[in-house]
Amino acid sequence: MAKKATVEPVQTLIETFQEFNETKHIDSTVLLGVLEESFRSVIAKINGSDDNYDVIVNPEKGDLEITRHREVVADDEVINPNTQIALSEAQKIEDDFEIGEEVSEAVNFESFGRRAILTLRQTLASKILELEHETLYNKYKDRVGELISAEVYQVWKNEALLVDADKNDLLLPKAHQVPRDYYRKGETVRAVIERVDNTNGNPKIYVSRTSTNFLRRLLENQIPEIAEGIIRLVDIARLPGERAKISVESRDEHIDPVGACVGVKGSRIHDIVRELHNESIDVIPYSSNTMLYIQRALSPAQVSSIELDEDRKKAEVYLKPDQVSLAIGKGGQNIKLASMLTGYTIDVFRETEGGQEVEDIYLDEFSDEIDQWVIDAVKALGLQTAKDVLSAPRDKIITKADLEEETVDDMIAILKAEFEGEES
Repeated sequence: MAKKATVEPVQTLIETFQEFNETKHIDSTVLLGVLEESFRSVIAKINGSDDNYDVIVNPEKGDLEITRHREVVADDEVINPNTQIALSEAQKIEDDFEIGEEVSEAVNFESFGRRAILTLRQTLASKILELEHETLYNKYKDRVGELISAEVYQVWKNEALLVDADKNDLLLPKAHQVPRDYYRKGETVRAVIERVDNTNGNPKIYVSRTSTNFLRRLLENQIPEIAEGIIRLVDIARLPGERAKISVESRDEHIDPVGACVGVKGSRIHDIVRELHNESIDVIPYSSNTMLYIQRALSPAQVSSIELDEDRKKAEVYLKPDQVSLAIGKGGQNIKLASMLTGYTIDVFRETEGGQEVEDIYLDEFSDEIDQWVIDAVKALGLQTAKDVLSAPRDKIITKADLEEETVDDMIAILKAEFEGEES
């Protein structure tokens, strides 16, 4: 039997792993396996194999024991000093060793030399990074759509860097920030986990405040009846930072779903609106009747009639002249959200006094013929549709919108041609 000497631990390196375990909450069994694998990897690089070594690591105590096993051979038959030991050398350890027996002896890792220590440091650094990436990915891979609170760490032009409670990095891209969001380092921000990328084993966690799921989670968090399933949140449509529409239905006939969501004087919805920087939220009762659903989605406009093309998911909506602007909404927001909410493309038609229905067209639909800045200037006057422009005084548009006469005349000609083409 071999006499085993006490091996000095590579304390600094093991302590590094101990600290990592404490901050990242790594399972101790996994940690132990990584440490042993790292030591074995270095031994194999030096000797070509680690098959004849035992490596025992105790990260809690910070100690390490390496034992090498070699076969006793005749003095002139040593071919591989790593796996074989000459009889005369073996008998210096124990004088009763014989050829064919196995010698087990403790090895001080530092005896492998400075290069071995450097290689071990590099190996451990690589393993720590791999373990950190794997831990981060496993933590978030099944949490897409979940609401999370994180601390702002740094803000750049195109994204903000947040950190979670375990100091893991989360990315909030500019496109997923509410337009009026302004972040200060150290403040807490709520967002929803949007996606988890793991390209080349390097996970990146992206969060969002513009996602419909973010609004959904806020509603679930704020309104107990939704969280408990008494009220079902059916559909959500959002123009982040501007306006949103949600449809709800109650599974309890005694509970008004809209009233329960809004609360007395808007008390329940107020905190969510504030979180979203005054994003207006319309709550409507869901209906499986498509016509009724579209009618409610266009609120506050009063719809006269609707014609559906269910195969093409299109709806022709007819309204009295004074309801058209309400149906369209500021900047077309109302009708856009209604389309998003119901899944139908909605075309608005204006009813004339004689009962004839005349199609009206939003100015934005002429963006391929009229410069967008011209359209925006005219819409700022409250003129949202082609009919609005054609019925408005030409001089008023020129003066109030601060446009050149030629520009206004060209626009009017384009709008007139659209309707003349339909009449012919």
